[in-house]
Amino acid sequence: MKIAIVLNTTWNVVNFRLPLIRSLISEGHDVCVVSPRDSYVSALESEGIRHVDIYMDNKGISPFRDMKTVVSFFKCYVRHRFDLVLHYTVKPVIYGGLVSRVLGIPTISTITGLGTVFIRETLVTRLVRILYWLSQKKAYHIFFQNSDDMALFLRYEMICPELASIVPGSGINTDYFHSVSTSKDVSDNHVFLLVARMLRDKGVNEFVEAARLIRDKQSRVRFQLLGPLDVENNTAISSDTIDAWVTEGVVEYYPSVDDVRPYLERAFCVVLPSYREGLPRTLLEAAAMGKPLIATDTPGCRDVVLDGENGYLCRVADAKDLAEKMTAMVSLSFDELSRMGEISRGHVVDNFGEKRVISCYLDVINDL
Repeated sequence: MKIAIVLNTTWNVVNFRLPLIRSLISEGHDVCVVSPRDSYVSALESEGIRHVDIYMDNKGISPFRDMKTVVSFFKCYVRHRFDLVLHYTVKPVIYGGLVSRVLGIPTISTITGLGTVFIRETLVTRLVRILYWLSQKKAYHIFFQNSDDMALFLRYEMICPELASIVPGSGINTDYFHSVSTSKDVSDNHVFLLVARMLRDKGVNEFVEAARLIRDKQSRVRFQLLGPLDVENNTAISSDTIDAWVTEGVVEYYPSVDDVRPYLERAFCVVLPSYREGLPRTLLEAAAMGKPLIATDTPGCRDVVLDGENGYLCRVADAKDLAEKMTAMVSLSFDELSRMGEISRGHVVDNFGEKRVISCYLDVINDL
């Protein structure tokens, strides 16, 4: 079959979807990546994977730009005549799904997260629910990365129950993200690390406020932010704000890196106080490396963090509660921290491995 893998960035494909693409190619399929061109296209081409550039607005909801996105999808799908399209991320799922429905192309959608629009109920939320219903009505299959998101779609009757199932994320290579035994040096340094895009909805502000609450009492605790500044998102935190935090001395900031493992290895605990997630890969990667975790009690996060076992869950948008959970983590003994790390690693190996994810897709595709 001629299969298209469609995402909102080529970076996303290279970092999260290459193992699936390789498996599809090995099964004899003709695979093409459809995404906006960026610097990661060369990584695809070096593996002999064909790339098709497409216009896609990732900045929000502009009727004019979104219509241009729909037209771009239509031209692409008519020209290339795909036998099957796998859509990931919000706009490919919705707009690519609408175009595929009109053209009669079978689709497999993966709901990787519902984004900021579902955090608060607004008129836009209701509009997006209608668009999901229209775009997914004829989908061949719909994967969700957590049960909360699937339950929401079913509650609002946006999908048919028989078309939906859970896929455990994009799959973690547990050999690449291998377990790191917690050393006495790491446990004594108490570095809390948040890995995410620098967005308000990722809980970055709460992380910084919690750091302020803790550092007056715990002089040896450090707080690190790692991730890109996302100027295209309406909840983005400005570089001036980040610079002010660094100057204040409350956090250390590192921009996006190609290999996050050294930062995870040096961390005492990995934190993600996000308002909502699909299935947070940063927590999965940290867990695979045997790290204790702290995250909010929200969809996605609670699939990875087993409260009281491999970490703690805190309340959403509550810096004080986050600070209390961080303080509790600091108070744990070396043996208790090591045990949490072991549970983290085991949880990922048993439930979120790369091979398990790939088999979910191949089973559905082979039944088409």
